[in-house]
Amino acid sequence: MSSKLNLVLLALLVGCALSLVNAQDKWRHLFIELERAQSQARQLDIEWAQLQLDQSTLGKHERIEAIARHDLDMTPLTPVRIQYLTEGAP
Repeated sequence: MSSKLNLVLLALLVGCALSLVNAQDKWRHLFIELERAQSQARQLDIEWAQLQLDQSTLGKHERIEAIARHDLDMTPLTPVRIQYLTEGAP
C-alpha cells in the first residue's frame, strides 16, 4: 500500500513540476511579447511626435505663401484685382 501511495505522490509531483515548467515558459513568451509591444509603442510615439512637428512646419503660412508665389506663380490679391458680384446684376 505504501509503494502505491509513493507512486501516486511521485506522479503528482512530476505533474506539478511539468505544469510549473510549462507556466514559466508561457510567462517567458508573454514577457518577450510585452517587451516587443512596449518597444513598438515607444517607436510609434517617436514617429507621432515627428509627424506632428512635420505638420506644424509644413502648415505654416509663410511656407504655403512661398510655395504659392514661387512654384505656382500666384500673387496676392490687391483691391484693383478684386471683382465684387452682386445678385441679380447683368
